[in-house]
Amino acid sequence: MTDDGFMGPPWQMDWTPKAQAVRDTLPEHVRKTVDAVRAELVTAKDPYFRGVDTDADLPDGMKVRPIQSSVPKGPRIFFFGHGHGWLRHTFVRRVEDPQIVVEEVFWQ
Repeated sequence: MTDDGFMGPPWQMDWTPKAQAVRDTLPEHVRKTVDAVRAELVTAKDPYFRGVDTDADLPDGMKVRPIQSSVPKGPRIFFFGHGHGWLRHTFVRRVEDPQIVVEEVFWQ
């Protein structure tokens, strides 16, 4: 737990059935990249990636942006593969079981 009583990483992660189905149909090398994205998300100190350059420590070709800048605790898009793919996720902040929910995966 953090100083404010909020649990910290590693976060739990769940996938919507549609997102999981898309992930499962991706080529193996892309699934490995998605697995690397998952590892970055569940170990992030701040799952909202707030602030300037908070995603600067991510591996090359990965970045996180809010879907709407006016909703600081809203859904995020995690770009990977130098922009060839993205994963849309939300963070459900609960005291006992906070988790990241992957809603959509896309690869082009």
